Amino acid sequence: FASYYGDHMVLQKKPSGAVVWGHGELGAMVTVTLSGASGLIIMEKTAQVKGPSGTWTTVLDPMDQGGPYALTAEQGLENVTLQDIYFGDVWLCSGQSNMAMTVLQVANASQELAAAARYPYVRIFAAAPARSDVELEDLEQIDLPWSIPTAENLGHGNFTYFSAVCWLLGRSLYEALGSPIGLVEVAWGGTPIEAWSSRRVLQACGLSEDTGREGPQMSFWHGACFSLKPVLCFAPPLNLVLSSSTSPHQDLSGPQVPSVLWNAMIHPLLNMTLRGIAWYQGEANAFLNTDLYNCTFPALIADWRRAFHTGSAGQTEPLLPFGFVQLSTYRRRSADDSFARLRWHQTADLGVVPNARMPSTFMAVAMDLGDEHSPYGSIHPRDKQNVAHRLLLGARAVAYGDKDLVFQGPYPTRAILEVTRGLLNVTYSQELVCRQRDAQAFEVCCSSQESLCQWLPAPVVAVGSHTVTLALSGCRTLVLGLRYAWAEWPCEYQACPLYNPQGLPAPPFL
Repeated sequence: FASYYGDHMVLQKKPSGAVVWGHGELGAMVTVTLSGASGLIIMEKTAQVKGPSGTWTTVLDPMDQGGPYALTAEQGLENVTLQDIYFGDVWLCSGQSNMAMTVLQVANASQELAAAARYPYVRIFAAAPARSDVELEDLEQIDLPWSIPTAENLGHGNFTYFSAVCWLLGRSLYEALGSPIGLVEVAWGGTPIEAWSSRRVLQACGLSEDTGREGPQMSFWHGACFSLKPVLCFAPPLNLVLSSSTSPHQDLSGPQVPSVLWNAMIHPLLNMTLRGIAWYQGEANAFLNTDLYNCTFPALIADWRRAFHTGSAGQTEPLLPFGFVQLSTYRRRSADDSFARLRWHQTADLGVVPNARMPSTFMAVAMDLGDEHSPYGSIHPRDKQNVAHRLLLGARAVAYGDKDLVFQGPYPTRAILEVTRGLLNVTYSQELVCRQRDAQAFEVCCSSQESLCQWLPAPVVAVGSHTVTLALSGCRTLVLGLRYAWAEWPCEYQACPLYNPQGLPAPPFL
């Protein structure tokens, strides 16, 4: 079997068929047998080992959820048997350090770890951080083989395994669906989206895949690092580090190099049949190619979908559900708007998902979950439970078709200017709950020319059931734009101004 396989794993249940693959002697026939707990053979498949990689692949018949089963691969006199296999839903979790944060590191960690034993049918697997200049057929190394969750393997160490966001989402899916859940973690802290992108994505967005390998290339950098003052730059393996001497001409290295994580950590898994993907990444791109993220992120989603659909012989659905976490917070009083721009670009500049450019996606807003005193730095908030809950709502609505579920916060549908009274009435899609009336979250663009936009606070005058009335007293010229929560840390005291009755925050917009 390929290194991804092992005892205790979960394979994708019907209506899809799980893909099984492995290595063998070139030209040999491999017989794959699935048998029940009593040893009764349920199905048998044959596959030929083909070159040049010497691999075989077969698709199992779609299976109902449940288990345990045994899976045997036989070639001549050799055979390998995997035990305690279940069929359920398989989710891939990827991203940078906020995805890599372990259960040990989050709020209420001791209770979360103690509860692990109650979820023996949520199985976990973690690939080891690895990079490669060429696309690999198999994982080079595994941090955690398929395992039943324990306090130890859910909190092995800081930023190692197992991902708290992934675990909390998977555990919640199990509680909601009653189906076994398989969780596959592939994350590496401090990594930009370009490293997780194939050459196809880079080319589609006008980036050179050679950037970072053959010397500095200014075209790849968009205000990433400046030597005039201490700023955030990135160093492997896990976290952001402060540097006061970094030049914008610095070369990308290690896991930041374009495509190296796609090559080593994603490409080897493409044969897998998946039910969905969860993604938490973007902090690195708040300082690198920020304004290309509205291309690179939708392009990565589309490319991963095509690749997993093709690699699984069509078993992974073409519009594979893709959930992501919108950036949380970093520096409390920063005037930098790179986090705000990145949040906007995470939605392909449309504010909410799913949308026309990002179909079958869902988003967890996290800008109200700031954690200024996190021991891991404020860029790593410890409240991952609310993050996972918001992802769960999106997964249930988008991936599992729960049409009656409210899974995102209120979003404006129109804005009407009352010039004579100096007011702007903003109508929202859902009922509003106002938690921070005095917060200066709304701003208007006051200018006669859009290119010379001056953003001024627009105080909230009144909040109705679906409307917000803003005062434009500071605006003496044309109002050309409106934005909300456009800051690195937009919500004070863990409360944004606007929510819906279900407790979901209104997302930022421009």
